[in-house]
Amino acid sequence: MNTVKQSNMISSFSKYFLLTLMVTQLMGQSNTPTRFALKTVIQDTFLTEGLSSNIVAEIRTLGDSLTWLGTGQGLALHDGHRIFAYQTSADSLKDGQFTKLVPQGGIPAIAVMGDTMAVAYSGDNGNIQVGYGVTLTYDAQDTSGITWTYLKQPVDNVADTLKPFGEGYYRQLPVTVPEANVTYDADLSGDFLWTASWAGGLRRYHLTKRAWENVPMPMDGQDSLSLCEGFDETTSDGKSVLPGYYLNPRDPGDGGNHNHKAFSVIAYGDTVWVGTANGVNKGIMIFEVNEVSPGIFEILNCIEWEHYSYPDDGLAGNFVVGLAKQLWNGQITIWAASLYADKPGESRGLSYTRDDGVTWNTTLLNERVYNVTTKDSLVFASTSSGLWKSYDGENWAKYSAAIDTAFLAHQQILTDLVYTSSLDERDTIPKLWIGTSDGVALSSDIHGASWSIFQTEYDTTEVYAYPNPFSPLSHNQLNGDGYVRFHTGEVYNTEIILDIFNFAMEKVYSENFNLNKFRGAVKWNGRGQTGALVSNGVYFARINFAYSANNSPKDFWTKIIVVK
Repeated sequence: MNTVKQSNMISSFSKYFLLTLMVTQLMGQSNTPTRFALKTVIQDTFLTEGLSSNIVAEIRTLGDSLTWLGTGQGLALHDGHRIFAYQTSADSLKDGQFTKLVPQGGIPAIAVMGDTMAVAYSGDNGNIQVGYGVTLTYDAQDTSGITWTYLKQPVDNVADTLKPFGEGYYRQLPVTVPEANVTYDADLSGDFLWTASWAGGLRRYHLTKRAWENVPMPMDGQDSLSLCEGFDETTSDGKSVLPGYYLNPRDPGDGGNHNHKAFSVIAYGDTVWVGTANGVNKGIMIFEVNEVSPGIFEILNCIEWEHYSYPDDGLAGNFVVGLAKQLWNGQITIWAASLYADKPGESRGLSYTRDDGVTWNTTLLNERVYNVTTKDSLVFASTSSGLWKSYDGENWAKYSAAIDTAFLAHQQILTDLVYTSSLDERDTIPKLWIGTSDGVALSSDIHGASWSIFQTEYDTTEVYAYPNPFSPLSHNQLNGDGYVRFHTGEVYNTEIILDIFNFAMEKVYSENFNLNKFRGAVKWNGRGQTGALVSNGVYFARINFAYSANNSPKDFWTKIIVVK
């Protein structure tokens, strides 16, 4: 059997979703450990102030003041007042190495359980995403600076064609490289860190034994799989093998299974749910100690799987990129963010079950859902069109894009897209975090009445436009328009005048921002005074404002390249 290689693992289906699924989902466990102090950490230079990326796809609260953020350029945290980026190691880390710094790369997953925290890292080699491994700490409240254990991205040896699990062995295609093997999601529960990866499939790391284990799931055509019995085939060396089973994350046309490509995972008690490119899998973990003969004991540690997929089980779509558990009035609801995979009739939206998978319902159809957050009766859905809220899972209301309404703040989230949300209940009045492609925002309540916005500042003293080059068709898409933002720093008068000139120095657009009334970013949607998009080319922006209390308003110039 051949090992999994980049060239034979990527079909057009897999390529598309690998590139679009830069970040995926995790609903972390609630936790209330002791207070975390940042003073010593800052003095030890493990942190630098500010965000390094406006892409924020993971948010986890920890202790009574700390909020961890997974960004497109690494790990960050909010200490209750300010945001800091966690410094990265310029050197390659070795498997099992202790480190105060973390690997470079984006953060697709963060898992928290009490003082235990796991963070996944990823990047690319120019063509395909690559898993950069996981950092794990068992003492996330260490005020002298967290010591992480670095775990290399789990892969198989070439000879790992027969692996043990449960009552016997199963056959598999070894995944020997980190390419296309990215930890998109993770969860911590009991003794295990669970991870979900495309090529790497479902794996779990035993927190005390400190060892990885591949976890087989049903093949595409199976609606169930027992890893507790049925190992009826015997190899020449006496091993009991699961007959007819082959763990293979290739595409079905190449002999593989979409259900072996894992994208989301949640675990609690004896139950684990896994979202794949072929639906949802519910596993019941069985742990028994049996006395097979006097003084001889056998440990049974296995999983009984049920597999749910479209169209037989009523899911909106088979590509399940996010999972969440809701507990309300003694009833558990499992939420699944669904995309279409490769079967006619599939849809984007939310799928949910209130009876442990027996029946499934759908809602928010045609919405591209990234993440789901729940608390009691509340459900928040983070989507490409914004953040939605529901009290019953059927009737939904959408939040407006976040704007800082403080006087002279002129800050705004310039995108409809919300990757994730988190309810922060550590104060008397619960707060709401959202992570977007244009920064992270914190509301003073769950209704979004007042937002504080945190975004990357490349130079706090300079006037500049970003993104630059700017495409009004793809950048900062908000309510049907794309925007370029102008960074000014502090403004000491109540009017900002923006004029846009083409390369011939002809004025194509002008706007006066009266800060007594205007709330939001100083921005331009790439349109001229007639409302039509301007042509591709070089443009010049003149921005007039007072930059200090002792100066009159003056002109500042910056150049913009428009490329549609």
